[in-house]
Amino acid sequence: MIKRLPILALAYLCLISTVSAQDLRGRVLDENNAPVPGAYIIHQDSEHHAHTNPSGYFVLPGVAVGQTIQVTHVGFESQTIEITDLSREITVRLKETSIQLDEVVFSQDINPVQTLSRVDLKLNPVNNSQVILRKVPGLFIGQHAGGGKAEQIFLRGFDIDHGTDINITVDGMPVNMVSHAHGQGYSDLHFVIPETIERIDFDKGPYNADKGNFATAGYVNFQTKRAIDKSSVTVEGGSFNTTRTVGLFNLINETKNHAYVAAEYLSSDGPFESSQNFNRINLMGKYGLTLDDGSDISLIASYFTSQWDASGQIPVRAVQSGQITNFGALDDTEGGTTSRMNLALNHSKMINDKLYIRNNVFYNTYDFELFSNFTFFLEDSVNGDQIRQREDRKLFGAESAVTYSDYFSGGDYALTVGVGLRSDFSNDNELAGTKNRDSVRFVTQRGDITEGNYYAYANFDLNLNRLRINPGVRVDYFRYLYQDELTPEYDPNSLTAAVVSPKLNFIYTASDQVQVFLKTGIGFHSNDTRLVLERPNNEQILPQAFGADIGGNFKLAPRLLFNAALWYLRLEQEFVYVGDAGIVEPSGRTARRGVDVGIRWQAIDWLYFDSDFTYSYARSIDDPEGENLIPLAPRITTTAGLSVEKNGFAAALRARYLQDRPANEDNSVVAEGYTILDLNANYKFNAFTVGFLIENLLDSDWKETQFDTESRIRLADGSLEAEPVSEIHFTPGTPFNFRGFVRFTF
Repeated sequence: MIKRLPILALAYLCLISTVSAQDLRGRVLDENNAPVPGAYIIHQDSEHHAHTNPSGYFVLPGVAVGQTIQVTHVGFESQTIEITDLSREITVRLKETSIQLDEVVFSQDINPVQTLSRVDLKLNPVNNSQVILRKVPGLFIGQHAGGGKAEQIFLRGFDIDHGTDINITVDGMPVNMVSHAHGQGYSDLHFVIPETIERIDFDKGPYNADKGNFATAGYVNFQTKRAIDKSSVTVEGGSFNTTRTVGLFNLINETKNHAYVAAEYLSSDGPFESSQNFNRINLMGKYGLTLDDGSDISLIASYFTSQWDASGQIPVRAVQSGQITNFGALDDTEGGTTSRMNLALNHSKMINDKLYIRNNVFYNTYDFELFSNFTFFLEDSVNGDQIRQREDRKLFGAESAVTYSDYFSGGDYALTVGVGLRSDFSNDNELAGTKNRDSVRFVTQRGDITEGNYYAYANFDLNLNRLRINPGVRVDYFRYLYQDELTPEYDPNSLTAAVVSPKLNFIYTASDQVQVFLKTGIGFHSNDTRLVLERPNNEQILPQAFGADIGGNFKLAPRLLFNAALWYLRLEQEFVYVGDAGIVEPSGRTARRGVDVGIRWQAIDWLYFDSDFTYSYARSIDDPEGENLIPLAPRITTTAGLSVEKNGFAAALRARYLQDRPANEDNSVVAEGYTILDLNANYKFNAFTVGFLIENLLDSDWKETQFDTESRIRLADGSLEAEPVSEIHFTPGTPFNFRGFVRFTF
């Protein structure tokens, strides 16, 4: 009996431990009291684990007092915590540290793309709102209207124009403008202050049920900081009389109460002979509150206004003849003004261990006026062909999504169901002919557009050991209404349409170092209300995109990450830029296929290398061979960079390459490619940070945007060309450009 006492005592202790084991509830925050989603919580006395949801909450089962947990996340110092009380929720604060790629592991619970996005953003912070989209691997942009117009976007064999085939949001608010005066899906991100960006969420292809209109080539969501721990003021100055001032001011930073405001002013003459007279003002405020019931609430308010002049897209022949230089102009009265006001309220709550709800509602006002002259004197040999595109818009939307899941406690399934709406009211949406911005020669279009999008989606995740199966479906319903103000009577035209978009994805995590996937899905982009109502019997009101990706993520060495994907995407309808009218028109079916490759390598603790390569083959399906190329579709793009971060010093040398590409359907006109190097560096000491940014380090002569356009110009002697000419019209890329800055943090 005495010999059996130790065994009985051990059994008793195990019984007590089992009985006293409970669910441990907690939340993981960073030093700014902002949630850390995707943090890994490991129970060191068992095999149980959990990870945090988007609000930083987790539930870890089977924990007893006296046991320990470990909390980890890439870019933060790991913490080991002994549990002393299970009666209340614990709060874990992680301290930010340098990125260590050997800490990255692949899991079916965590998207490695988002982890790599965090790595890229930390190593190469964005300080220019015109380049924040470049944080998406394989995405290229081009500016061709004085710095104030939305950028032209290229991704996966698409010339997306200003946003036709990519879904862009900020804090849940849509950036794409439907039935915009300048083009469908127009996306102006200049209202975002780069220093406020905390996370970038993105994916390529039409594979996400919660992403709707325009999510064909992919989507990008920018998340602004919930809170800041310190205030800062930054002053920049440099080439072309460029000045920029940014302030971030911490008002409140408590555990359950956060508030800050941010402001930006930017002005520049630009490299052109005729000054751009560009200026922009951004104001933003964000307030966050955590209630005792676990609800998270954030209120965002922002205002943006910008105005600029532009030298436009100039024909190659005018430069080659010596009539103008690369930075000259044939019509320097181009330019525009725009402004946007945003209000957004976001709410999320863990209702219980398995039920999580999030809601958001937003209201935006927006105005836009753009003057362009693409063809000079082609249509009007006396007054010229300047056009004005303008609108005054109000936008309202809301979305609610409920997730029922045991993922937060290390379980195997999650079901998310969401519903939402978006209503656009675009008044005085106009295309008119003008001269010198003030004389209206004619009005081609003017009317009021009302467009509503109502949607619902369901997304299911099921983990079967190492295999994750992710089916989803989305239903979108649209209502179009247009009142033509050029007709004498009030007789609005209307139409409705709906589209169903199923998805099915498979992700197999073979080990911490190997993960492979197969993604399939159908997405869509909507058409302009006016085009839809002009062609009510056209089946392509909501043209669909059919996509598939197969690839994987691989950890080839402790600090070497590699990802690759083969992809295919077929569209029922393409959009084509029409230079002589300055508009975008739909055309026929297209198909694209290609490969994406990415590398992230940490050579030593303070030296990082990253590179992304894309190859795309894009063709029109309905046109004959040899005449079926898609104008301006990129073929090969490559980006690469070396980053250094050590002892307060940080620097990066970055390169981007865009190969020659066809400018028309038979490749008889070619848009020239380019290679550009940029360099930035900064040093932080005490409360000060000093640094510089050099764009186009080698002072390359390059064409940032190019179009095959037919035009007729006035020659140097004042006479008009005898006949129109169709050739490349371009906006020159910025030459060597230096900017220095000083930041004071307090």
